[in-house]
Amino acid sequence: MDPGECCPKFDPAPWENQEIVWDNKLFVVDRIASFFHIPLNAMKKIPVLIKKLDEAGAAVEPMLMLWDENSLWGADIYTAAQKEVPPYKSVRLSGAYLTKVFEGPYKDAGKWAKEMMSFAESKGKTAEKLYFWYTTCPACAKKHGANFVVLFAKVG
Repeated sequence: MDPGECCPKFDPAPWENQEIVWDNKLFVVDRIASFFHIPLNAMKKIPVLIKKLDEAGAAVEPMLMLWDENSLWGADIYTAAQKEVPPYKSVRLSGAYLTKVFEGPYKDAGKWAKEMMSFAESKGKTAEKLYFWYTTCPACAKKHGANFVVLFAKVG
C-alpha cells in the first residue's frame, strides 16, 4: 500500500459471485451514527477501531468491515478479528453468504440491495440479512478511480 493512502487498491475478482461459509467467524462490533444512512462519525471512529485491532494483534487482512445498515440513524460495523478486542462487543457469524461486487456512488446502495436479493433468488436461495463492505473510504475511492462495494447476503 502507498504510504500516502489509508485504503489499499481493491481487487474485486475474488469477491464476485461467491458463496462463503463461515463457522463462528469472529467480528468486533462498533456503532456508527448516521442521518438517513449517511455516516456522521465513521471517519472519527474507524481509525480508533483499526488502531485498537492493530495494538491487540487482532487485525485480519483484508480488513473486512461489514456494515449492517439497520437504521436510518446508525449502522453496526462488524470488523473481522483474530481475537476479542475490549471494549468492543464480539460476535461470531456462521452460515452461508453470497457475495456480489458493485461499483458506483454510495447513493446506489438501495438499488444494489434489491439486485442482491434478486441474485440470491436466482441461486434458489433466500437472502435473510444483507451486509455492505465499503472497501475503501471516499478519498481513496476517488484516488483509485473506483468505488467498490461488496454485498454479503446471509442465505438460507
